[in-house]
Amino acid sequence: MMIREATRTDVPAIARVHVDTWRTTYQGIVPDQHLAKLSYERRVNSWSQILNRASEDGTFTYVAEEEVGEIVGFASGGVERTNDPVYAGELMAIYILEGYQSKGIGHCLVQTVAERLHLLGINSMLVWVLLDNPACQFYAALGGTPVHEKALEIGGKSLIEVAYGWTDIGNLRRFD
Repeated sequence: MMIREATRTDVPAIARVHVDTWRTTYQGIVPDQHLAKLSYERRVNSWSQILNRASEDGTFTYVAEEEVGEIVGFASGGVERTNDPVYAGELMAIYILEGYQSKGIGHCLVQTVAERLHLLGINSMLVWVLLDNPACQFYAALGGTPVHEKALEIGGKSLIEVAYGWTDIGNLRRFD
């Protein structure tokens, strides 16, 4: 498994992972009709914009690529978007195809994001995740603690999003 910075040619694969992971992870959490409406084409457009403006807004995206070249996961990060007084960095997205979860890929992606944030002079981080998402256990196992909650609506359903935070990302970083 190789972790590398995403390029514009990765956009269709990132969009595929994003849509497919939403459909498996959020089944039973997000309304089925919302998941059915997710579109690879719309995600391609969205990720094209995200990667095109990355140099302007300071965000970055890494992909997890199998030896055969298939992208099976990705993570994005950057400066925390709400000017939180404690957490300067943010893990903005992390998605791994269901068949590749629980194999250490998520940990490697989080390490890579934490290392990039550290290189930018950022030493704290948070991630927002739906409260009912099983990934909450993953963030807690990495030492994240619930620090904020907010309500949101997806597909007409009221949900709670929780932020897991790390005041010191030193333990998350790679030490090669």
